[in-house]
Amino acid sequence: MKRRPAGRVLFAASILAGFALLATAPAALADARDDALGFAGQLPNEVGINSMWVIIAGLLVMFMQAGFAMVEVGFARGKNAGSVIAKILVNFAIAGVAFWAVGFAFAFGDGASFLGTHGFFVADGSARNVLFSFPTATNGVTVEALWFFEFTFCAVALAIVWGTTLERIKFGVYVIYGLIFGALIYPIVAHWIFGGGWLVSVFHVQDFAGAIVVDVTGAAAALAALLLLGPRQGKYDVEGNSHAIPGHNMPLFGLGVLILWLGWFGFNPGSTLNALDGRFPTIVMITTIAGCFGVLAALWTMWLKTKTFDIGMAGNGAIAGLVAVTGPAGYIEPWAASIIGAIGGVIVVLGVLQIDKRLDDPVGVLAAHGLAGIWGALACGLFAAPRLAAHYLPGSHGGLFYTGSFTQLGSQALGIVVVFAFVFLTSYGVFWVIKKTYGLRVTPREEREGLDISEHGMYGYPEQFIPSAELVGFGGGPARTVPPAPVHKRGG
Repeated sequence: MKRRPAGRVLFAASILAGFALLATAPAALADARDDALGFAGQLPNEVGINSMWVIIAGLLVMFMQAGFAMVEVGFARGKNAGSVIAKILVNFAIAGVAFWAVGFAFAFGDGASFLGTHGFFVADGSARNVLFSFPTATNGVTVEALWFFEFTFCAVALAIVWGTTLERIKFGVYVIYGLIFGALIYPIVAHWIFGGGWLVSVFHVQDFAGAIVVDVTGAAAALAALLLLGPRQGKYDVEGNSHAIPGHNMPLFGLGVLILWLGWFGFNPGSTLNALDGRFPTIVMITTIAGCFGVLAALWTMWLKTKTFDIGMAGNGAIAGLVAVTGPAGYIEPWAASIIGAIGGVIVVLGVLQIDKRLDDPVGVLAAHGLAGIWGALACGLFAAPRLAAHYLPGSHGGLFYTGSFTQLGSQALGIVVVFAFVFLTSYGVFWVIKKTYGLRVTPREEREGLDISEHGMYGYPEQFIPSAELVGFGGGPARTVPPAPVHKRGG
């Protein structure tokens, strides 16, 4: 309790920092050169077509937020279901503001190999120096299309972070960490690989759609939060044995998995940033194959372990197969997707079972995104086709199975270690400061009551948790509180 005043100061400071960013925004908030060419009918057709495709792909990635929400609601207990929705909406909004103000410039602006320096607030003048955007590349996309697409990636990475923290974390932590993550942590990693920074320019690390940038980053931050947060009440007994805390709605979980799968068709194929080279339909097929093999491999592995066809593992198998193919999607031939997805499905089952013995990860983030993401990044060093590597990342190499060389595999390992270490250490430091000031965890009583009522003042499922005598608005309560309808006799 003594820390609450300092905590309030930290929470308020994070909000004020966001508004301070807005106050410094320049007057011009769009790339006027794109507008001028468009108004004059001089915007190249390929730029318009590519931009339309990238926006559509971005909308699919944005829809993944609904998938994360349903997965987490399904795996949570009913008393915490509503809190997930508030968390998803607020984090999406925070990521949008932070990435618009500074994150996009740090990630994709021209500048040093460590950090971009142009494109703040996606503003006129400086936005022209953003990597990949028109007119830097004549067959590229508009700056605004690129911003929206890449923002949705940032929002997905941030959503991954919180899967390990369900049912016990303070809501304000989302706001504080989300602002730092969207403005600085994620953009630095994105710049190193997606934005032409040192990991891609010097070591040619392949990560087509974000196995490292999104999944390993999200899992590293999630691990940092989990180590400081601790397990839910009742998860482990005094001997350290793990006890299952079942989610309340597996159908919602299944819906969430299918929504995420749909979103992946924006995630991977959209990363071509090009609708005209004919490659993105192939990546749609590659993504589908990997997801299918992930489901089947996970079900088979779980059946061997328990002789049951586990619903949760089937869904996590799909996610793991999709995560695993995210990094190599643009660099591999379709046949390799079956191997990558299947191994991802096996990894997630074994990973979840082992991690659960020591760490309380309610939705399996560390296995489905962390371990599967690491495997997918390494798979580039094994299966990358030389012709595709040369096209999408000049200077990079084909995989071991094509070339007999460990060069690309070594680059992939370096990228994984560097990104994981940077994100984990930075996030651990941020969460440690939050824990010592604002606080990370709700009180034991609030956790028992559920986050819906303790953090948000309302239940996600009021009819299940409010005594029937108090549910007047739902048809309950004493009979005298609902006067009978008047009886009108015919004729008068």
